[in-house]
Amino acid sequence: MEDELLAGRAFGEVYRVQGRADMHDFLLRAVEASGGRVLYASGPERAPIYLGVQLDSDERIGMLIYPFRVTRNTIKNRPDDEVRGQLRYGSEDSWTRDHPIGRDIAGVDVAMILGIDLADGVILGLDANLWDPLPMGISFYAKEAEIDQAKRTGWHVWEKINRGGNKRTEARSPTNLETVVAFTPVRLVDYARLERRATALRLDPPLRFAAATAMADPVLPDEPQHRHVLEKQFALTSEQILDIIGGRNRLSVAVRGGVAEYHLEQQLTGAPGIASVQRLDVDAMHDFDVTLDDGTFLRVECKNASPKVSAGGAFKVEVQKTRASKGDPASRFYAADGFDVVAACLFSPTGRWEFRFGRTADMARHKDFSDRLAPIQTITDGWTDSLQAISR
Repeated sequence: MEDELLAGRAFGEVYRVQGRADMHDFLLRAVEASGGRVLYASGPERAPIYLGVQLDSDERIGMLIYPFRVTRNTIKNRPDDEVRGQLRYGSEDSWTRDHPIGRDIAGVDVAMILGIDLADGVILGLDANLWDPLPMGISFYAKEAEIDQAKRTGWHVWEKINRGGNKRTEARSPTNLETVVAFTPVRLVDYARLERRATALRLDPPLRFAAATAMADPVLPDEPQHRHVLEKQFALTSEQILDIIGGRNRLSVAVRGGVAEYHLEQQLTGAPGIASVQRLDVDAMHDFDVTLDDGTFLRVECKNASPKVSAGGAFKVEVQKTRASKGDPASRFYAADGFDVVAACLFSPTGRWEFRFGRTADMARHKDFSDRLAPIQTITDGWTDSLQAISR
């Protein structure tokens, strides 16, 4: 194990490497192509590579890049239509110990784990939160179709299934999914911004996917970085606000409910068959008024499904209020005619912002209050994956 200085600073372990000058040159050209100017670059014989970058707006970014070569070598028992990279630094004898990536505790420099596909001129960005420490000897793969999409658009985001294997018994991600971003050199600075934000906010794979998708269009070099109104109002940074949310269970649950409502509204608005969507923010009311193209009016309540499935593998959703009114135990349970549809968000059990829609008229009633819905509803085959389908 060797600790060296890069750019006059200690970033943890620095590896001696050979035959990587082509990737080093590629990254230097990518900085220029993405609107940056290289102020400093560590040499090609060491990994990671440190690049000090200045933009036309005078913004400066320190990039600590762990580059790995992407190839098209034929691998036994692997599909022919994919590319492969392998995490290889140091001797194989050292691969059994941890290899943490370098982190800047001040959040100024950003660490990136990149697969470099020189043949196609495409860069694969791996989630630095999930791939730290570096699992040396492990390979990562991408379909050629994903690479082709990145070449066409310059920025391509997708989710891939992550499972345990021989060297790692558990999945790297608790949701069994990870977000991958493939991009061309002109988007390197944009990816550095994404990774810096994802690292600072500790974005999980679904939120990383949303953040990366939102960056499909390039960021203008001189675009100002505005603070959110809540950051100004609370006199806190976005990271501090998220730390407060993450450290308080009730607050976290409430925010997760609001996030589910946001995703539901985004999916319904403009969807085929839906004429209008109105979000309500009124106590004791359902969440949305939705009108379909055929004139059908639906009152929709959004709920988060339970992270635990039933013994038979079915999803479940809790349909009850937080507390009952004093002296009225039935008030904790929703009236069966209080809304028409429950939209159950499946993020908790699946890691995806998907919904299942069920009619309240078909739902189980409370065992003691026949005009109320049972607090736990099983998401059966009768639930649909679109609101439009529920009216058919």
